[in-house]
Amino acid sequence: MTDLVPLLQEFYREKLGMVLRHQAAATHVSQYDHNNTYQYIINREDTQLSWVGRAIVDLGGELPPNQTEPQRSASGKGDAAANALYQEDARDAASFVERWKPRVEAMTNVRHRNMLRVILGETLEAQRFFEQALAGRTDLLGRRTEGVGKLEGHVLSTRWIE
Repeated sequence: MTDLVPLLQEFYREKLGMVLRHQAAATHVSQYDHNNTYQYIINREDTQLSWVGRAIVDLGGELPPNQTEPQRSASGKGDAAANALYQEDARDAASFVERWKPRVEAMTNVRHRNMLRVILGETLEAQRFFEQALAGRTDLLGRRTEGVGKLEGHVLSTRWIE
């Protein structure tokens, strides 16, 4: 078990960095469906972090320190900037899975190995979302009811908080 805590802490740190990059990217993605997809991915990643964090604490470890949200910018404006972010995030997701899959498969603790397998699978799902957004698809989280028409407008880059 002693080797398990540092491995889970490293996984947690990398996944936390990923969710923070996605939060920063979402501020640059104004297309409604694509921004909603970022929000969905961020929500799933928060859940994943809670699983890994709970496993670390249950094993007697401490959670890694919080990180600050990185500043992200993309070359270009509008769709070009968003496309650059989708490409980067798709690449990051693929790299994360490629880096972690052999380590996860080598784990002897079945419970934690399966938990990390689920997270790697959801990371591949996020990669697919980014690739579909890059292809211009807007039905990432489902299709609209027929007859509703095209959604107009954009999401603001910051929330209005009273």
